[in-house]
Amino acid sequence: MINTAVIGIGGYTGEELLKILSKHPKAVITAACARGDTVGKKLGAIYPHLDSARDVVCEAADPERIASSCDAAFLALPHCEAAPFGARLAAAGVKVIDLSADFRLKDPAVYAKWYKIAHPRPDMLAGAVYGLCELNREKIKKASIVANPGCYPTTAILGLAPLLKRRADDCDLSSIIIDSKSGVSGGGRRFAKQYFEQDHPDHKPYNIAGGHRHIPEMEQELSSLGGADIKITFTPSIIPVERGMLSVIYIGMKNRSDAHELTEMYRSFYEGERFVRVLDEDRLPSIKNALNTNFCDIAVRFDERTSRAVIVSAIDNLIKGASGQAAQNFNILFGLDEAEGIL
Repeated sequence: MINTAVIGIGGYTGEELLKILSKHPKAVITAACARGDTVGKKLGAIYPHLDSARDVVCEAADPERIASSCDAAFLALPHCEAAPFGARLAAAGVKVIDLSADFRLKDPAVYAKWYKIAHPRPDMLAGAVYGLCELNREKIKKASIVANPGCYPTTAILGLAPLLKRRADDCDLSSIIIDSKSGVSGGGRRFAKQYFEQDHPDHKPYNIAGGHRHIPEMEQELSSLGGADIKITFTPSIIPVERGMLSVIYIGMKNRSDAHELTEMYRSFYEGERFVRVLDEDRLPSIKNALNTNFCDIAVRFDERTSRAVIVSAIDNLIKGASGQAAQNFNILFGLDEAEGIL
């Protein structure tokens, strides 16, 4: 069995991690950490729905204690807190899967620009691996720190990867528009509570016109895939559902295509991937069909009138967009079946 720790159990992602790991046949939860009045309580009292690990007592986060008892640690901490904690664990030989933004950006100056604070451990950035499993599997296998991708970037990068890897010369890389809709859980428990008390039902964009912190993450990874400096137009919105995420992506193409040709190319690119479902030409992804799964559902069309490819991708933002993908990374790190404990 692989001893695991979840650092930061109070949020949505921490809860989802506990749910997945408590059912995982090769993992045992040996440490669960949080703050405030949660410390000292058993997990079963905090989350009565857990299948196992109910008697694990929640404790304050102590890197020395975790390093002495755990093989892997999932960090569900705020940005700027995760990096110092993760660095100490990695130095002690613990495999770290970080769900914050701290290890996603390779350039500390970019991090400082978007997060308005100096990166606490810039020396660790080069060695961290971006944990988008379908694209970086071989690098993840050898990693000590895995940067779990953000939810919006997961939909965008998986949606665009086949075009950028196989037909980048045929794409207008200056024309990428990503319009994403998220359930309120993407903003965390406090935001969700406020939304349902004050704003529900409502559909509203936020951080538009280049204001969202996931933009540099997407541009970094898309530029690597496309072999060019890519800038995107990204518009996120909140919709009146608790969870789920759907992105519609537009990219200009220089040559004509059609839905069948593009769908077959996407199927070929993702052949053998357990958690990417390329849909038939008569179907489109929906949030409902991705809920409570680790799947990313993708469909692609060609708009002949505007010569644009239109890609639709949908995930559960708390699973494939966070905790499920973290468990997928865990399985890769330890040489397990990638779907272990997830399907």
